[in-house]
Amino acid sequence: MHISKKKPAFNISTNLRHYLKKYNREASIPITYDDLKGWYDAMPLYDVDGEDTLWNTVVYSPSMQDEIENALVQIYALLKTGGDLMVIKHLRLDRVDYCRFGNSNPFRVRIINSLNDIYDYFYVKRADASRVYGLDLEHILSPNKIEFLVDGSTLVEEHIPGIPGDVFLESYMDSPNLFPKGIAKEFVKFNERCFTMLLGDMRSYNYIVDITPDFDKEQYRVRAIDFDQLCYEGRKNHYLPQFYKENNKIVQFCLEKLPPETIYQYMYEERILIKKRYNLEKLRLLDLLNSMQDDTLSVPEKRNSLINDLNKYHNTTDFSLLGSMGQILQLHLSLMLERPKPQLRGMAKYKSRSKNEK
Repeated sequence: MHISKKKPAFNISTNLRHYLKKYNREASIPITYDDLKGWYDAMPLYDVDGEDTLWNTVVYSPSMQDEIENALVQIYALLKTGGDLMVIKHLRLDRVDYCRFGNSNPFRVRIINSLNDIYDYFYVKRADASRVYGLDLEHILSPNKIEFLVDGSTLVEEHIPGIPGDVFLESYMDSPNLFPKGIAKEFVKFNERCFTMLLGDMRSYNYIVDITPDFDKEQYRVRAIDFDQLCYEGRKNHYLPQFYKENNKIVQFCLEKLPPETIYQYMYEERILIKKRYNLEKLRLLDLLNSMQDDTLSVPEKRNSLINDLNKYHNTTDFSLLGSMGQILQLHLSLMLERPKPQLRGMAKYKSRSKNEK
């Protein structure tokens, strides 16, 4: 079964809308995704080396420009200040870019502070149920917090700052400041988080590396930035970043820098941390999982394939009784966190996993 590069979008269900409203993820947004598609001109955006970024900077007609600028600044205020416009009078719209690549074709909005020229970004996308569930699961179960809002078929999402994974692997791995065991440890923990949450398609361009200087060495955090394929793929290995060929360089690096016992330790540590977050937000998480149970997030072929893989991994037949990806995730989470020590047989095969992309 091949990894899906283009996933269909799934609508926001009534149950999910109730969840979003209950936990203040729903808001009235003054402009929609479809409104932003009304540009009259666009030009390719190039990086500092003159390479095409696959983004187009779009231009709106003068009659629409003021309305669009005011609406986008208001949306930024909703994300950052709860909608209080009094503290952002010095902000203005600098640029709107449209992505020609990927599933969601987002708009990237750059807001600039006219007092000091510091800028920030946010994104406007079509609201896809998979992505919305993934964003909130990341918010609850990972060490990362994410702000986003949904209104109808429009999703507004804050920018996650960091170095794109593919850029990091190409340009930063040989840095003299690199703390090798630190980045290896973080990738192992990231790998474990993705599998625990069944977050797929974590190729190197779908996550970032956040670098924090410390007093004696750099600290790292690997963060997902693409949540479109949460609970969509049909193979267990599609939820483990170590199996993507785009990540081969960091996987081999981890195997060189960390002995199997240490890899096992970090896998265990991450499951324990996820379990603590699970217990802290148990009621909210159960609301989210209950909403997922009734939603369509994949196709029957992929669901049945994943059931077979997870039955083998957890040494059970319980997944065969389940009819939705939401139910599969709920059982998978409970089994991962009830017995948080990774399987020893899994550790014995860790080195071979990186060589056998499935």
